[in-house]
Amino acid sequence: MAQNQQPQHHHQEQPQQLSRKVAKTTTAVTLTGSLLLLSALTLAATVIGLVLATPVFVIFSPVLVPATIAVFLLGAGVFTAGGLGATATFVLTWMYKYVSGQHPVGADQLDRIKSKIVGTAEDIREKSAQLGHEALKGTKGTNY
Repeated sequence: MAQNQQPQHHHQEQPQQLSRKVAKTTTAVTLTGSLLLLSALTLAATVIGLVLATPVFVIFSPVLVPATIAVFLLGAGVFTAGGLGATATFVLTWMYKYVSGQHPVGADQLDRIKSKIVGTAEDIREKSAQLGHEALKGTKGTNY
């Protein structure tokens, strides 16, 4: 008897699965069709708007082109000034922290580079002093 109940339960699942697939397909087709229609309407409105606006752009182009260039340059200037101001503020803050001993990010790298430069400068000074003494010793014995 248990075997007779399983096929009936299985037969009930198939129509539910089929109706679920049909509902999903119908929803997908409806949504896709609606979006395609909306896309076509948007494209048509864009083309009509461009056709109507082109004469206006041609008539006002002697004013619009320089105005566009001016607005672009103004925006670029404001953006650049803001960026440089922010950078200057960051550098000033970093330098204050470094000088006051608060050890900002990158201070250890700067100290390492500074010690290398000082060491190289000392080596050059010693070499030049040594070469200067040797040059003086060599010229004392010769008469010009």
